[in-house]
Amino acid sequence: MTLQDYLPVLVQFGLAVGLGAIILLASQLLGQRGPTNRFKDSAYECGLPSEGQSGARFSVKFYVTAMLFIIFDIEIVFLIPWALVYRDFLAQNLPILTPALFFILLLVAGLVYELKKGALKWEP
Repeated sequence: MTLQDYLPVLVQFGLAVGLGAIILLASQLLGQRGPTNRFKDSAYECGLPSEGQSGARFSVKFYVTAMLFIIFDIEIVFLIPWALVYRDFLAQNLPILTPALFFILLLVAGLVYELKKGALKWEP
């Protein structure tokens, strides 16, 4: 192995470190905490001055909805590879439909449980 074999890796590493340093430097000079920023300690909200109390509390329902979305999103991520290799498993006579249906049944049972507990209702 010579240095030329490692040259692409070294170039990529150098570019990553250089880009990271440039981004950090630009953030320090031009960002909210920059030396020329007159709104240094104010909350940043899309370039507009903030209105009302900062750090307002959110209802727990927002967090529950976010967690439910993440759970079902991750479950869909598990279903996509199964759908992509379904034909390959059928060609090799491997039983894949039963475990996949069991997994989907668990998803449906979880959704029914959440609906019965009222986790998706917004009214108090």
